[in-house]
Amino acid sequence: QVQLVESGGGLVQAGGSLRLSCAAPGSIFSTYVMGWYRQPPGKQRELVATITSGGYTNYDYSVKGRFTISKEYGKNTVYLQMNSLKPEDTAVYHCYADRGYFSHVRENYDYWGQGTQVTVSS
Repeated sequence: QVQLVESGGGLVQAGGSLRLSCAAPGSIFSTYVMGWYRQPPGKQRELVATITSGGYTNYDYSVKGRFTISKEYGKNTVYLQMNSLKPEDTAVYHCYADRGYFSHVRENYDYWGQGTQVTVSS
């Protein structure tokens, strides 16, 4: 069973930074579209950032300029660098991988991780 393993969440003050990591099997990492979505408390799921196998990136308008998604090929890991964090960024962040590219969040992806909690205090 394919597993995406996230790490790096935690509690941070507004204005601070965190980096999330998502480790994936090599076959998934090199050929699938990967990204991050988040589930804020009591709200709908939101697509945060996406990166294709060719390195094309896309961001939700709410995080553009503050978050950066990247891939490290030697470690089969996708990162989400989050700077200038705001209380409204508080959510459970999930890594996902899919054979397709989607500009909007989906209910299901080919693979996704269990999530890591990010809490931003004001």
